[in-house]
Amino acid sequence: MFKKWILVLMFMAVSTCVFAAKDNNAIQVKGSDTMVNLGQAWAEKYMEKNPGDFIAVTGGGSGTGFSSLISGTCDIAMASRSIKDKEIALAKAKGINPNEIKVALDGLAVVVNPNNPVSRLTLDQLANIFTGRVSNWKEVGGKDEKIVVLSREVNSGTHVYFKEHVLRKNDPNSKEEFVSSALMLSSSQAIADEVAGNPAAIGYYGMGYISKKQKPLYLAKDEKSEYEAPTIENVVNGKYPISRPLFLYTNGTPQAIVKKFVDFTLSKEGQDIVLATDFVPVNK
Repeated sequence: MFKKWILVLMFMAVSTCVFAAKDNNAIQVKGSDTMVNLGQAWAEKYMEKNPGDFIAVTGGGSGTGFSSLISGTCDIAMASRSIKDKEIALAKAKGINPNEIKVALDGLAVVVNPNNPVSRLTLDQLANIFTGRVSNWKEVGGKDEKIVVLSREVNSGTHVYFKEHVLRKNDPNSKEEFVSSALMLSSSQAIADEVAGNPAAIGYYGMGYISKKQKPLYLAKDEKSEYEAPTIENVVNGKYPISRPLFLYTNGTPQAIVKKFVDFTLSKEGQDIVLATDFVPVNK
């Protein structure tokens, strides 16, 4: 009898991972932590309108989303970066055809504790801080205090984007990396919490996570450029120097409930939710 219950529990555990493949009215959405609140807001409203359907949304990072799509344990991957060539090759080998759908835009906020007197930085200063060439706040106009660098973990699309666009300045030949002392945190919320409680910390996340407990910095491309805040208006007009597209990935062209959900995210109602969660709509 005991063995029988073990088998039942194992079946239940496995079925929660792959229920989407067995239930035409339920899908699993997984991936970018930047997008998880947006995804959950979409799912909640979608299920209000379609009470017979069920949408499960979880985070874990863009890399986790791609891995789940490739392994067949999710129906839609949320991603704050484009899929890599090696991920496409792995997907093709498993009979998966990744299909990219741009659903929103995001500004990447760089944040410090509200008690930190530093309020603006250039992209060069940011790169120097996050690579460790600048290690004390007094070097950029702050207090005589060691900088505590925070980053997302390497499976995060936000981590990849920040490294490629800030540390490496979009140079494919650059080998710049985060300073070895950087604290790699598991989620955007973890970075927000650490910055809120640590006057020496600096971190980054999607601007939808900004709250009064952190101070977003004004950023400039260089010393000759205007310093801009991470706002929706500045992302739309291209003035804010760190912005990016956000994606959903499906296996091939969306079908059935997957198509219904994707269509909803791109509808006026879905794009209103994008705006309400502090991202930038791609459809107006």
